[in-house]
Order: sequence, then structure tokens, then C-alpha cells
Amino acid sequence: MQPDPATVPTVLVVEDDEHISQVLRFMLERQGYQVVHMADGRAASQHIATSNPPALVLLDVMLPYVDGFEIVGQIRARDSWRDVPVLMLTAKNTERDTVRALDAGASDFVIKPFQPQELLARVRRYLRPSA
Repeated sequence: MQPDPATVPTVLVVEDDEHISQVLRFMLERQGYQVVHMADGRAASQHIATSNPPALVLLDVMLPYVDGFEIVGQIRARDSWRDVPVLMLTAKNTERDTVRALDAGASDFVIKPFQPQELLARVRRYLRPSA
């Protein structure tokens, strides 16, 4: 019996690297999540402005057109999206970037290359049903 698509959490993946986005999609779909993928900041901005919020956003920092810091600001500025957990992914491994992401409104920050099981544990932490 297939789960009801209305009850399956949706994860918005905003990632411009095709290989990483395919890995994320595979990992998340194997865990039973629906995945919506945007390949650049402009597409993500449009999606945020016109779509219902997902259960979680996995957001790359360095994106074409609009960077991840600006995207997380857009998410936090929209009433319907404000409380969506945002996990930012970046190849940058500096305290300054971590602080900037968290100050921008990110819920968490994961450094690439990420460990798949650690990333999934973080995703599960934010998508756990509230009691």
C-alpha cells in the first residue's frame, strides 16, 4: 500500500551541482520524502513566492543568480514559509560563513562533502512529527 502523497513530507532541494542534487534526491526519496528540486537561486525565489511551503528546505549557499543567504531571507520574510526548517549546505568551512548562515535564519548548517547518514539524521530531526 502506497502512502498518501498528502501526508508525505516534501523537501525543497536548492542545489546547482547536478551530481549533489541527484545524490540528495536519491537519499531523500529512499527515506520516503517527496523532493522538489530547484537548480538556481532565481528558480528558488520564484518557487518561494508562488508555492506552498515544504516541510524542509536543503539550501546550497553558493547558487547562480541569488545566493543562499538571500534565499533564506526570502523564506523568513514570507508568513507561510517563516517556520520552515532550512538546512544550509556549503563547501565553505569557516566560522564566519556558519555564523552568517545562522544569523540569516538557517536552522542548521552542513559542510560539504557531507556524510549521508549525518545529513539524514538532521533531516529527520526537523521532520519528526510534533507530539
